[in-house]
Amino acid sequence: MGLFDFLKKKSSPPPAAASGNASGSWAPGGPVDKKVVGPGKVAGDKRAQTYDRMEAIQQLADMKSPDAAAALLKRFTFVIDPSITDSEEKEVAFQGIIAAGKECVPAVVEFCLKAEQLTWPIKILHELLDDAEYEEELIDLLARFDTEYARNVEPKVQMIQALEEVVSEEVREAVAPFLEDVNETVRFHAVAATFAQNNEESLFALVKLIEAEESVRVKNKVAEGLLFRGWVIPPDLRAATSKALRDTGGFAVGPDGKIVRGSSRDWG
Repeated sequence: MGLFDFLKKKSSPPPAAASGNASGSWAPGGPVDKKVVGPGKVAGDKRAQTYDRMEAIQQLADMKSPDAAAALLKRFTFVIDPSITDSEEKEVAFQGIIAAGKECVPAVVEFCLKAEQLTWPIKILHELLDDAEYEEELIDLLARFDTEYARNVEPKVQMIQALEEVVSEEVREAVAPFLEDVNETVRFHAVAATFAQNNEESLFALVKLIEAEESVRVKNKVAEGLLFRGWVIPPDLRAATSKALRDTGGFAVGPDGKIVRGSSRDWG
């Protein structure tokens, strides 16, 4: 045994506990390929030696199977130092999942339903699916969230941010309920995603949001969007909107019903 072999202190993989899925096809809650169990445990262990974990990740990536992809997803559940190592490991895991192909999409979707962070899973879906499939999957996932209190809003926010890059009537309708989310950050990003659709049918919902909103940041986001697009606020909503914008100090409703910069006192 050489000195390097001694120092790297290789971990022996645990024995496979369950009968494997010989075909390598993945199903939620189904049997797992026995070859995946050992490296899968190491790849998803934050406390494992860096060398051992990367070796396990590479083994799984080389398998190019749905079971291996499901195991690789566990690497996205934690962060390690230094950040460059963290990024390298996640990139190898990402490429390994992509190599497994569209058959691993069900595993990615299931992971999204439980994950604390969705940056990498969303990136994987975007890479594996065509535009229409990607949009449909994101909308379906967003529909699993409600607008009530949540301990961790990051998955919801990241889903809405991803939909900001997709333009369709279906996306506009899917995001609309989150303009009334109890969380201010969610509402802020829902406003951004709504404006990204560039559909004036959202005007009424956005104006009503200004009237009910307590967050100046959200009010400013709505006002900036209305100013940029030049959408005209209906006459019967202008007085309430002007009143709601007073605490922003930077926006008002002009005589023509469009948002302008300045105080409402400047416009009578």
